[in-house]
Amino acid sequence: MNFFPDCSATDAKFKHGTLQEGIARQARAGCELISNTAIAINNGHDLVNPRSLIHALYVHWDIIESLVVVGRDFPSFDQVQMIEVITRRMPGKRIDECESAMRQMVSSDLLQVMPRGSSLQINPLVQDFVRGLTREHDLGLSAVLKARVDAIKGATSKLAEGLQLRDSDQLRQAAAQLSELFRQISQQLDQDRHAILELTERAKSKDANLPIGRRYREVLAAFDDYVAPMAEMMDSGPLGTFYRHLEDAEHALDHALDTLTVQGALYTQRLSMRQVAFQAKELRRLGREVLKHCSDTLLPLREEIRQHNVLSTAISQLLGRVRKRGLNATLGAVDLPLWHRDMPRRVTVGDEVLTIMGDALNFQPDTVSFPEDLIAADMVALELVDESAIVRALHQDLPIGDLLCWLHDHHPDLSDATVLRLYHMLIEREEWTVKAEDLAVVQRLNTVRVIYFPHALTPTATV
Repeated sequence: MNFFPDCSATDAKFKHGTLQEGIARQARAGCELISNTAIAINNGHDLVNPRSLIHALYVHWDIIESLVVVGRDFPSFDQVQMIEVITRRMPGKRIDECESAMRQMVSSDLLQVMPRGSSLQINPLVQDFVRGLTREHDLGLSAVLKARVDAIKGATSKLAEGLQLRDSDQLRQAAAQLSELFRQISQQLDQDRHAILELTERAKSKDANLPIGRRYREVLAAFDDYVAPMAEMMDSGPLGTFYRHLEDAEHALDHALDTLTVQGALYTQRLSMRQVAFQAKELRRLGREVLKHCSDTLLPLREEIRQHNVLSTAISQLLGRVRKRGLNATLGAVDLPLWHRDMPRRVTVGDEVLTIMGDALNFQPDTVSFPEDLIAADMVALELVDESAIVRALHQDLPIGDLLCWLHDHHPDLSDATVLRLYHMLIEREEWTVKAEDLAVVQRLNTVRVIYFPHALTPTATV
């Protein structure tokens, strides 16, 4: 298997002035060594240690980062392209050092040989990892996002079933599945947001002389293939599934947490349920934010293309009529503006607004005087009542049909609070027999009106 293209072809393709001969010589010298390494990797004879892979990525990070960016347009690289990228990232190195760096990346599995060919590609795991760190994501598929959202419904049903059967293993598995789905959906939403921003930036940075339809082709495709299905899926109506499934999962997790708390489950199990419920709440917020961000980013560009198409159509139709019928027949003298008079417009602030602004400028808060603490001399003194005299008078007037009425009639100078206190005190004494009536009556005192059941007092029978 040939690892690189023919060396003569390499000499013809790769031209760097005086470096041409050095590149060809080093390429011929390294063909056999790199070919053997590539064959060993393809046949699975050399299993790369993950630590070695991470260390190699650390050493050759600048080169791999450039290759990931270039890899958007080139899925694979031949020898000439690879040397050009390495030389651009390592300007002070010789050609043999660039060749050595390429062989090291191949042997450390950062670069892999394409099947049935000699071209090189970036290790898919390394490529995804670098894209995740550098925000160089490709726009995901809305169908994948929809499938993950639909999977939330099945995991929620599994959680409810495990809670009903009191199966702790099924509860744990369902919670773990929901957590993984929430993580994947959150990651995809965040990656798609950055991918849409990248699409917009690339479209705006293209040549302004290009046709607008060609310039914004990727923007239109992203809106039709991703944003529109995503908006339909996140609709709050009956057709939307995103919020409905997330709300059902959130309610199921909260119910499971309450049930586990009542049953006295382990704290770690209840904590895991609570954390998954928090993930569901955060995912609902992230979904709204990403949809709004993507719509606000792509919709103005889409409307610009639509308006441009309408204007272009109208101009084309008008030019066609002019070509067929002539200018005078198409546009009459009445339709053509001969002169134009500018009418200046002034915007002033109304008197009402000026009045409000003046009041606000001269606003002074009202001073509220809080009452001072009352002096002890100003406080109303407690009433002094001769309770023994009242009891003696009460014994003389027994029997009494209504105690409250008797107190009010015999002591009208007492306050209502004192009369009511004496009333409750006297009905508790055991010197007479107290009987409450069945019907409520209304008694008007000095300042209040009392609705109560009258108490009648009779002498206690002696044996």
